[in-house]
Amino acid sequence: MAEPEQPAEAGAGIVQSLRNLAATLVALLQTRLELLATDFEEERIRLLQLLFLAAGALFFFALGVLMVTLFIVLLFWDSHRFMAVVALAAVFFAIGIGLAIGVRRRMHASPRLFSASVGELAKDKEQLTLR
Repeated sequence: MAEPEQPAEAGAGIVQSLRNLAATLVALLQTRLELLATDFEEERIRLLQLLFLAAGALFFFALGVLMVTLFIVLLFWDSHRFMAVVALAAVFFAIGIGLAIGVRRRMHASPRLFSASVGELAKDKEQLTLR
């Protein structure tokens, strides 16, 4: 005859199962936090790159606009210098408004922060609820 299982052995098995479950949950949490940190770092690098590129583009664009403005004002110095300045100011304001609208669209079109992490957490939740 088989001997019935001892309660102490059954309790030890349950404790070991709980430890394994806790270890699995901690490993899962660690993986998700690492993914979140990676997403955050990628977003930070992307924003810094955009900032430096925008600053460089803005500097050289402003320098070019200044030179073209100076050229046009000097070209019309004798006849219509005030009209040239007003026309150029209107053009610059229109360009500035257009660029501001473009920046606004670009900011709204950027990928959602931590989207990969959120997706993985949703998959984890789905897997856990199916069991």
